[in-house]
Amino acid sequence: MEPKRSVSSPQDPPAPRWSVGSGSGLHYGSFVNSLSSLTPNAVVSSPAPPTRRDYVAIAVLCYINLLNYMERYTIAGVLSNIQTFFDISDSTAGLLQTVFICSFLLLAPLFGYLGDRYNRKYIMIGGLSVWLTTAAASSLVTGSQFWLLMLLRGLVGIGEASYSTIAPTIIGDLFTGGKRSVMICIFYIFIPVGSGLGYITGAGSAALTGDWRWALRITPILGLVGLVLLVFLCPNPPRGAAETLGEGVTGQSSYLDDIKYLLKTKSYVWSTLGVTALAFLTGALAFWLPTFLSRAHVAQGLREPCLKEPCDSTDSFIFGAVTVTTGILGGALGTTLSRQFREKVSNADPIICAVGMIGSVPCLFITIFAASASIPATYVFIFFGELLLSLNWAVLADILLYVIVPTRRATAEAVQITVGHLLGDAGSPYLVGVISDAIQASNPETSNWSFHSLKYSLLLCPFVGVIGGVFFFVATFYITEDREAVQRLIKGDDDTPQAAPFEPSLELENKKDEVEKSADAAKGVENKMYEPT
Repeated sequence: MEPKRSVSSPQDPPAPRWSVGSGSGLHYGSFVNSLSSLTPNAVVSSPAPPTRRDYVAIAVLCYINLLNYMERYTIAGVLSNIQTFFDISDSTAGLLQTVFICSFLLLAPLFGYLGDRYNRKYIMIGGLSVWLTTAAASSLVTGSQFWLLMLLRGLVGIGEASYSTIAPTIIGDLFTGGKRSVMICIFYIFIPVGSGLGYITGAGSAALTGDWRWALRITPILGLVGLVLLVFLCPNPPRGAAETLGEGVTGQSSYLDDIKYLLKTKSYVWSTLGVTALAFLTGALAFWLPTFLSRAHVAQGLREPCLKEPCDSTDSFIFGAVTVTTGILGGALGTTLSRQFREKVSNADPIICAVGMIGSVPCLFITIFAASASIPATYVFIFFGELLLSLNWAVLADILLYVIVPTRRATAEAVQITVGHLLGDAGSPYLVGVISDAIQASNPETSNWSFHSLKYSLLLCPFVGVIGGVFFFVATFYITEDREAVQRLIKGDDDTPQAAPFEPSLELENKKDEVEKSADAAKGVENKMYEPT
């Protein structure tokens, strides 16, 4: 019989086989008070095999994730046109991404809280509807309404926060083990692929129509298709369904308890700090590199400065193609390395992330300085730098799913998104723009000084890359213990050491009584069979 995985009620009912939460006295993230002590005769079945519907759901989620990142970087693909149209400086242009990311990160904790307690499918449908409406409306802004464009970009973050927070947890509940790693890899490959296509579609739309605002209308049109597919083809599986034959795990805990649990999971804390450094680095590079390359052409005398839109979008096309290619190759390579070494080296995943971050640093240094002399050489080192950074995306998502219990994964995603964006790419595009403006103001009369000022401001990124690599290396010391804790809690191993006694919940106490009664009845039948006649 195919396990039941879809729940259609607005709030998920508390009826699965394993029910754990702070109210029951169980503590996540440790080996204390295993479920085996409460249900010693429970039989733990092997994970349910994926169904065809699960694979269809993955396809839908990947398609929407592709649009998510396409929409996010169409602005960067036409940034020169926007700066010319609104007559704004580098720092003001950087605010476009900062406003979007700020709304995104501020609302992520709310959607994480809701995603761990209510129907995740309904939440994503509502968020996607807001995203499509506000993204389409931002393409109608006039030249005197830059403030309105920033406001609408902020509202777009509402929809994207709901999706990015919840979608990975659904994948975690549909697949487990090696298949989960592969599906997470496919899902996260669409981050760089979507980002690259954002540059390409944005620049292509502006070039074909002569109006940069058409770049903001492509993803809402494609998003309507994604909304329909989400409504009809995406399930809302019970949390932990993949590990429990579709029955799932529920929890009844406060948001404060969830946060305390996350802070005690050290591998999660250190990997989140690594994600923050990665977000800072990639956010700044993704927003500014096409403009930096365009200015490099002008500095070398290969192109005239853009004084009137539409500006030359060649660099956005090439950078987008490089981002797509490195995203696919890097994501696949990172997952392959993870699956190859994880069984032999239990902390292989954070090691891969650390190597990717630190390995990209020399490539970034060479990219920044090679642009003054050779554009082709610059693109070569951009390719290798992005390839190394792309090793991390799928591996990081897999880490979160196996060191966090199913009932707190949406909250964990939300907190990681909030911290990563708040201290990462929420401020990095703006900070780079501010530094660039400050350097440019020191010598405004010199031609091509705008290129050199942006070049020096981008030197901030390699230093952040080194710090991020250190964070991932620290995570290697804790990840094995945290992963085993989650596995033992879900499976309820009998050899789990016991700690101080606690007061179990009524539901679990009743289950214990039922198990004992069943055992006594079976014992009575057995004794009766061997009574002498």
